[in-house]
Amino acid sequence: MGTAYGFIRSATAFEDTSRPMLLVVDVGNTQTHFGTFDGDRLVEHWRFATVRTSTADELGAALRNLLELRGLGLADLDGSIVSSTVPQLRPEWGAVGQRYLRHETVIVGPGIKTGMALRYDNPREIGPDRLVNAVASFDRVGGACICVDFGTAITFDPVSATGEYLGGIIFPGVEISMEALTERAAALPKIELTAPRALIGKTTIDAIRSGVIYGFAGMVDAIVGRLRAELGEETAAIATGGLAGAIVPFTESIDEVDDLLTLTGLRLLWERNRS
Repeated sequence: MGTAYGFIRSATAFEDTSRPMLLVVDVGNTQTHFGTFDGDRLVEHWRFATVRTSTADELGAALRNLLELRGLGLADLDGSIVSSTVPQLRPEWGAVGQRYLRHETVIVGPGIKTGMALRYDNPREIGPDRLVNAVASFDRVGGACICVDFGTAITFDPVSATGEYLGGIIFPGVEISMEALTERAAALPKIELTAPRALIGKTTIDAIRSGVIYGFAGMVDAIVGRLRAELGEETAAIATGGLAGAIVPFTESIDEVDDLLTLTGLRLLWERNRS
């Protein structure tokens, strides 16, 4: 139980520090979100575009520069953990730990201690960000919950009242859908994703904006409603991800938005795998 998903580790063990300065990195297909924790307190966090061809040296330089903006240095970091949906960047971030941080970087992957039973046919298929979000959501709620992540894809990850990861639902993301619409329909313009002026658009831009916002909001409400019918109406729904702020205000089913949920989940997983 809770051991089918893991991290790749070297021979170096973590030092036993009571309040370590921890680096957490969430590498998404579009953006990389990372932050630093002093114990359980988030000190700072940043986002930058994910470049799939980045080398460990380039990542290390970017990390150093951003830490310096907060008066921190690479030597201040006692531990690090990375979740990456981009496979080719996992070894690069591992090399950042070895080369620049001088400690083992935990890379979320098969074998990790999650404290959570994984009810998935092949747990190795679970996206690391989805697992991290599930761990953070259950830790926050302490009962049945659903994490809705508005990223490159929109993912729904339900957890049972007893803390079992039950599986998931994956839907094309907002930006992917908007890009497909304008690429396949030459007469339709690209739009900025802002709140529609009204449900019924009076211009083509307003019509697209209304369709995207209300369409995705309705999809989210429908799926969360079906999940609650299975898990119980009291099941909490937590949203995260870069585009949650654009869609969630138009939903009726989301209980709260936590843009830092994945970073918190990474901290929890690192703590569970220190020894």
